[in-house]
Amino acid sequence: MSPTSTLSPTPTYRPLVFGVTRVELREGQHGTQYLSADQPLGNYAQRITDRLVHWAQHAPDRSFMARRKKNGDGSSGDWQHISYAQALSSARNIGQALLDRGLNADRPVAILSENDLEHALLALGCIYAGVPYCPVSPAYSTVSQDYDKLRHVLATLTPGLVFASDAGRYGKAIAATVGADVEVAIKSIADDALLPRASTRFDQLVSTPATATVDAAMQATGPDTIVKFLFTSGSTKLPKAVINTQRMWCANQQQMRQSMPVLAEEPLVLIDWLPWNHTFGGNHNVGMTIYNGGTLYIDDGKPTPALMGETLRNLREIAPTVYFNVPTGFEAIATAMKTDAQLRKSLLSRVKMFFYAGAALAQPVWDSLHQTQQAEVGERIVMGTGLGMTESGPFGIFVTSPDVKAGDLGVPTPGLELKLVPVDGKIEVRYRGPNITPGYWRAPEATQESLDDEGFFCTGDAVAWIDRNDIHKGLKFDGRIAEDFKLATGTFVSVGPLRAKIIAAGAPYVQDAVLTGINLNEVGALIFPTAACRTLSGLGAEASLQAVLESAPVQARFQQLVNDLAKTATGSASRIARAHLMAEPPSIDKGEVTDKGSINQRAVLKHREALVSALHDGTLPFTILPKVTP
Repeated sequence: MSPTSTLSPTPTYRPLVFGVTRVELREGQHGTQYLSADQPLGNYAQRITDRLVHWAQHAPDRSFMARRKKNGDGSSGDWQHISYAQALSSARNIGQALLDRGLNADRPVAILSENDLEHALLALGCIYAGVPYCPVSPAYSTVSQDYDKLRHVLATLTPGLVFASDAGRYGKAIAATVGADVEVAIKSIADDALLPRASTRFDQLVSTPATATVDAAMQATGPDTIVKFLFTSGSTKLPKAVINTQRMWCANQQQMRQSMPVLAEEPLVLIDWLPWNHTFGGNHNVGMTIYNGGTLYIDDGKPTPALMGETLRNLREIAPTVYFNVPTGFEAIATAMKTDAQLRKSLLSRVKMFFYAGAALAQPVWDSLHQTQQAEVGERIVMGTGLGMTESGPFGIFVTSPDVKAGDLGVPTPGLELKLVPVDGKIEVRYRGPNITPGYWRAPEATQESLDDEGFFCTGDAVAWIDRNDIHKGLKFDGRIAEDFKLATGTFVSVGPLRAKIIAAGAPYVQDAVLTGINLNEVGALIFPTAACRTLSGLGAEASLQAVLESAPVQARFQQLVNDLAKTATGSASRIARAHLMAEPPSIDKGEVTDKGSINQRAVLKHREALVSALHDGTLPFTILPKVTP
């Protein structure tokens, strides 16, 4: 809890054990330090399929995954479940079908699909047969207008099979990007989107009789076998394919169990929307489910105004044991719980830990969650967080106690060594361990560039000590090395902390902010607003976003924000000298936003150069200037 919080300084938390609370630090040369957990990494499975087989044998009827059925009118109905025994049987059959087609790392499977049961079973079939797969961002097919990123992904992978969950949604993208020599499998051919192109039905794959060949293929897989490719979101460059091996995934799951013992205390129940093409949803949460024999309810909602209602509906019905989301999701949940008794009752009934990642969680949201928890169940739920990335599996650093502040990261997980390197006045954190990727697929130069001379992966993330006098409290986030920039005076602007300050001070009206001013005399901010601005404006639902942002109440609120920020600034590098509210959302095509909704600062600056210039030369309408004397 931060010093600015209004809650009790001595709260009671629902019991949660933290697996790593002490670290070991050794000194290197030129100010470099090495940080590791004070406990070794325990034994872990050689392949994730060993855990699938284990649970199919020991808990065959336990639900592995569930998703609501879709009704004819597009609404969602009752839950459809797949047991562990059914999951293993389907994986064997699908794996056999993939082997029959001669698929391998050079001809893998590309999955164009949102999270659904067919996606899950096809992925398990790939893993069982030792055929790598790649869950491709659905936005590359359904939101993108030029399909450039999808073409790049397919050219990098050269898949032998492309699966689409819905011919209607993905047919146009497939027609534009998938060669005629590549087999296409779809869940349904109810429409003509792909016809007259020949396609394979998913049930043809799942009905292929498994033989001893597929079991032998599974046994032949091992720690170095490639499980999947996950593409980075890309900034000013095209996305890179991160190689994910069995060792990487399994070691990371064991690391998670040791850092978060709650995962092994009882059968997990997750309800989750996070996309499987991203490491948080696809590796962290799906892997957690398989490794620990849990049940994952697929949430077709999302933290957007149009889809958040589905998430809240699901949470009223399914009580998770741990719950993961991004800050915008927790913000919506915090607001809903104030008036929704059933949501409070269900969500707080047995959850042992909340966990957020992807962006900063504003203190007012944090306080609101804790106030509701204390009123409903008489105790708080620990809000866990940490730091990781696609290249680390993703889990890397995790908090050490319930006393968590926004920005805290914690300590390294067992088996992962951190290298703390002074870079341009900051400290970059680098990783080395069994959960680190061996590299980028078909990109040896990018792989080489990502490693330093000791084999540590260079993350580009900056960290600082939470308490220099107590290293066991661990690290806190200090921005991205590449995002920081200098003003014309030579003064460094630390983007991460200043951006977090804007988001916190502007809650609940600020979604994110991009800082401007590279080589200029002052710092500016492009502010992406939340849906709460519409309510603040007093305008109806028919009003354009531009009209909402230009309304007097919204302009007045952000004028106050800029004034307040100016009052607390300590110099030109921490003072927002001009700001503008963004009516145009960040573009997925241009890499300005990830699937989790987080903003890519560098991409926004690159693609909106003209707007940034107008902001700083004073020609951009509705620029907000602080009315406070520096």
